[in-house]
Amino acid sequence: MEVLRPQLLRIGGRVYRKNPIQEQTYQHEEEDDDYYHGLMECAEEPCEAYEVVQTPQGFRCTVKAPSLLYKHIVGKRGDTRKKLEVETKTSITIPKPGQEGEIVITGQHRSGVISARTRIDVLLLTFRRKQPFTHFLAFFLNEVEVQERFLKFQEEVLEKCSMDHGVDSTIFQNPKKLHLTIGMLVLLSEQEIQQTCEMLQQCKEEFIELQELVDRVLERFQASGLIVKEWNSVKLHATVMNTLFRKDPNAEGRYNLYTADGKYIFKERESFDGRNILKLFENFYFGTLKLNSIHISQRFTVDSFGNYASCGQIDFS
Repeated sequence: MEVLRPQLLRIGGRVYRKNPIQEQTYQHEEEDDDYYHGLMECAEEPCEAYEVVQTPQGFRCTVKAPSLLYKHIVGKRGDTRKKLEVETKTSITIPKPGQEGEIVITGQHRSGVISARTRIDVLLLTFRRKQPFTHFLAFFLNEVEVQERFLKFQEEVLEKCSMDHGVDSTIFQNPKKLHLTIGMLVLLSEQEIQQTCEMLQQCKEEFIELQELVDRVLERFQASGLIVKEWNSVKLHATVMNTLFRKDPNAEGRYNLYTADGKYIFKERESFDGRNILKLFENFYFGTLKLNSIHISQRFTVDSFGNYASCGQIDFS
């Protein structure tokens, strides 16, 4: 039961519970104020890991966050911010919409400033998880040999399995977009894209072996909050067939459960029977290539070669 296994949020070295029942009632941005109450159950214990500066007027702490998430700290008619300020006895300054900057928390008491910072972090992390994925970390597989072998795979599957339910040419991946997915990202500003590039460079300098590389890259990004933890180990995979492609050739194999405004996503999909495909092609050879770079790929984009546009990369060779 979800009640017995609540979602855990890792913030500033501590683990917080999140009430799963309250999240189900969230539908629109206007309900941010009600949603705030459910979240604050898990944020009562302040974290001492934050950097708090003493000033002549009291104490001060700053929070870096993309401007897209400011509205969730402000709330409808500013109610969420007001409740935060009243309950923590602080003053919270938030940049204007569309302006990048820092959220500034000030107060007479250090404990109140830390409490406000903890609550803001919980809100930011929760609403970040409701944003659609924007990027993903991947190894590109767009070598000529792999593309040719993939097309051969498609040809043979359609020749031998086209009578199976739902199997047709519309569910195959675009060969120019073949890739091995490491993890899905939510990057909401240029600063976060730059942060991702810097973290990848650090990973290159510290990790070597492939499985260790992808596992520890994922671990590093999960700790930063840019990737949501789903597995303890990366299951490297390349999507070759997916029913999402049937109605939209530009669709991708994964999507968030919620849109940016908190609405649950439901996409009706026609299934296909893949039993014969797995039996006949379980050992199909797709070719050999050297994985010598990790890309930060932007979803729903195409570069001049027909692959996903890359916002940054690290090379191993």
